[in-house]
Amino acid sequence: MHDAQNKHSSEKPTRREMSRRQFLSYTLGGTTAFMAAGVTIPMIRFAVDPILQPSGEGSFVKVVEESKITNEPKSFKFQVHQVDGWYESDTELEAWIMKDDKGAIYALSPVCKHLGCTVNWNADARYQNQFFCPCHEAHYTKEGKNLAVAPAPLDEYLIKIENGFVYLGKVQPNQHVTK
Repeated sequence: MHDAQNKHSSEKPTRREMSRRQFLSYTLGGTTAFMAAGVTIPMIRFAVDPILQPSGEGSFVKVVEESKITNEPKSFKFQVHQVDGWYESDTELEAWIMKDDKGAIYALSPVCKHLGCTVNWNADARYQNQFFCPCHEAHYTKEGKNLAVAPAPLDEYLIKIENGFVYLGKVQPNQHVTK
């Protein structure tokens, strides 16, 4: 029995060698995986990157001097820089800016809540001192309250007054209309 143990210990352990077929399979598989990752990773980053970017929703845009605002609504146009994914553009927006009965400045969006047409102040002789939409005859009070056709009041811009200028932010639901 002792001789059998010596016989096993004196034999060299057999080494299992890789065949050419296995070598090629491993090499081609690894190369394919590397190339697939090289193509896939940039596509995933392209799709996910805009989500990871901080949004500029809190930014305000300088629109007009505070001294130019009266009780009568006036239309003011202003530029907003937008970034939609990788597309950047400067969009022109409009706001109706005025003072309320207490002298506080507020700004309304000109987009009709019925079908998205643009409203104008005193645009129709039948509806004096009202915002009027020519598309379907929706009209609103000076505060933006819906009087006919439209299902909701005009939206309002966030507003900030700083150093004698009026700054407008994002659009929000109307705060001047009581229901």
